[in-house]
Amino acid sequence: MTFTVALGTALVPALAYEAVPHETMSHARVRSADAGSGGAGSEDPFGAACRIGADGSRVTAYCHNPYPDTDHVSLHVECLQWWDLDSDSAPVAAAPAQTVQLTGRCWKEVRAAWISHRKAD
Repeated sequence: MTFTVALGTALVPALAYEAVPHETMSHARVRSADAGSGGAGSEDPFGAACRIGADGSRVTAYCHNPYPDTDHVSLHVECLQWWDLDSDSAPVAAAPAQTVQLTGRCWKEVRAAWISHRKAD
């Protein structure tokens, strides 16, 4: 009986992690203005690498920009409950070799979270 209770409490954090949608992963997919021209290799590398984690109703994202162009990143949080307001953060400038932190939250559970990227003007 003690073994079962200990095992049950050990599984609770694992189940909470699995309850977080895997849609919270982000990957930059930004195209340059001449991407449709078909020129191979014409695109410069761009887009901060972001890690997103959800803990209950709170979402935290860390974005690191390894490229020479500034990346404006925004965190978007979609809440599970229909009455819970979704949120979009203001763009944050991730300069070259800089890591930025973005946070968001819901009143209850988080359905999904993702990052959008925009090149500096």
